[in-house]
Amino acid sequence: MEKKKNNFIKQAGWFSILVSALALIAIIAFGLMPNSDTTVYKGILGSVTAFFANSILGVSKFFGNSYGYGIIGFTILIRFLILPLMAYSTSSSKSMAKVTPLIKKVQDKYKGKRDRDSMTNMQAETSAIYKEVGVNPYASLLPVIIQLPVLWALFQAVSSTPTLKTGSFFWLQLGKSDPYFILPILAALFTFISSWMSTASLGKDQPGFAKAMPYIFPFIIFFSSMAFPSALSLYWVATNAFQVVQTFFLQNPFKARAEERMAQQAETDRKRAITKTLRKSRKRRK
Repeated sequence: MEKKKNNFIKQAGWFSILVSALALIAIIAFGLMPNSDTTVYKGILGSVTAFFANSILGVSKFFGNSYGYGIIGFTILIRFLILPLMAYSTSSSKSMAKVTPLIKKVQDKYKGKRDRDSMTNMQAETSAIYKEVGVNPYASLLPVIIQLPVLWALFQAVSSTPTLKTGSFFWLQLGKSDPYFILPILAALFTFISSWMSTASLGKDQPGFAKAMPYIFPFIIFFSSMAFPSALSLYWVATNAFQVVQTFFLQNPFKARAEERMAQQAETDRKRAITKTLRKSRKRRK
């Protein structure tokens, strides 16, 4: 457990952990601010909904009672809150990209073998590679999983809080879907850009499903945003726009691709040098 904690801190970085702690303090502070909404929430889930609603209303007060900007501000705080998970996930994804060729060799070794012993050995060898490199193959799912309860709580907060449900932001009524489909299009667009940048930064040695995600996930977001209240669509737009900026600084696909091309060129030059040396050696022998 101690080793896993140290590994997480190493990959996430103390700066992201500090930012996350400050975001948590801000969210709690906004959540404890008094507001004029008289909605009564019951039970544990109701308490969670109330906390989210109060936090959004608190942030909205900071922006002059603009509930749209309140949701955007709250979204940014959530993104800062999960920043260590994002940094850890990014670091793990980069390590995963490096071990993918090794995993493929193991899979090729047991290709066509479906008996119990072969499958067990393949899983054992794969796990050994992950353990040796210190990679968690499921780390990339953490940011997505952690946002599911956030989405649920946000949906409940908007649906159950009259102030948010009837609040407006430009052409939107936050409790209803976008009538012009502008937010769904923006949400899908930013999802595609952030997914493409993440995939492009990891190189070519990736599973097929990873390469397909930038083209599949935006459609899911688009049709979901059409059905959900504008508040959730606004959350998706803000969170994926933030993701684009974050991905550029944490992964920078353009820099990664340039480094990949340089590495490939260096490998090509090395092979040419070896071939040239061997040819000279053969000529001398003759």
